[in-house]
Amino acid sequence: MGRQLGREPRGALGVAYRCPCGEPCVVTTAPRLDDGTPFPTTYYVTCPKLASAIGGIEGSGRMREMEHRLSVDDGLRDQYRSAHERYLMERSVLGEVPEIDGISAGGMPQRVKCLHVLVGQALANGQGVNPFGDEALEELGEWWKPRSCADEGSAT
Repeated sequence: MGRQLGREPRGALGVAYRCPCGEPCVVTTAPRLDDGTPFPTTYYVTCPKLASAIGGIEGSGRMREMEHRLSVDDGLRDQYRSAHERYLMERSVLGEVPEIDGISAGGMPQRVKCLHVLVGQALANGQGVNPFGDEALEELGEWWKPRSCADEGSAT
């Protein structure tokens, strides 16, 4: 994980999802870092290829379109709220942090603020949990190809 990020990940508790190439892709992080800082991002993307690909979607303006649909689609809003509630429940198992009580990540449940978080949750929990994470993954396709993520750290 440290090789992927260029530093050791803060608060990493374990690998929540591995790329098809076998490398860590999403880590589960502690809700409070070692220095005492509250950290609401339970699922953190460590794969540089995935992070870059998600950044491309964010840069394209897709999040505004997603957020607009959230404001007009009751079913989508219910799914997104469920993803938020699941995120909170899973984080509470890792530890209670009053400063971030009720706050998940990625803008949930009212906004679409960070696709990295939403994709991280979708990969860690599987398809059907986070609708926007699922959409982003579908748009990304086989983001780990044509080269294995394991090759990323050794490429020059």
